[in-house]
Amino acid sequence: MPFYENVFIARQDVTAQQVDALADLFTGIVTAQGGSVTKKEYWGLKGLTYRINKNRKGHYVLLNIDAPAGAIAEVERNMRLNEDVLRYLTVRVDELEAGPSAMLQSKGRDREGGREGREGGREGGRGFGGRDRDDRLRPGRDGGREGGRDRAERSSEGEGDRA
Repeated sequence: MPFYENVFIARQDVTAQQVDALADLFTGIVTAQGGSVTKKEYWGLKGLTYRINKNRKGHYVLLNIDAPAGAIAEVERNMRLNEDVLRYLTVRVDELEAGPSAMLQSKGRDREGGREGREGGREGGRGFGGRDRDDRLRPGRDGGREGGRDRAERSSEGEGDRA
C-alpha cells in the first residue's frame, strides 16, 4: 500500500483533548478502510501566517498513514465536513520516517538551548556587542561628545548642529 503524510490544523478554540479525539476519529476511518496509521504527532498550538476563518492560531497534528487511496479520499472528505478542521494537506511519500518529525526535533533543540541565545552567545552572555544600556555616552560626558560622536562628525554626515 502507498504511504501518506497528512497534516491537519484544528481551530484554536478546541482543547488538546478534542484535537486528540479528532485524530482518533481520522485514525478510525483509515483503519475501517483497510489501512493503518503508523505515527500520530501533536505539534501544539502554533500561530498561523494569516487568519483563517477568524483564527490566528491552530492545533497542528501529523498522521503517517499506510493505506489505499480510497481511505485517504474518505479521510479528506471527513476533514472537509468537520468544522473544527481549518486546513489539511495530504502528501504521498516513498517511505515513512521512523523517528520524530522535524517539527518535534526542532522543538526539543529549542528547549535544550541549541541556539545561540540570550545566555551563552558569542558575546559572552550579552546580546548587543557587549555594551549595556548604561554604558552609552551621554551629553555632557567625555569632553562634549554626545552619544559617542562629537558635533563635527555629525555635521559632516548631514545631521547638523543641535544647539
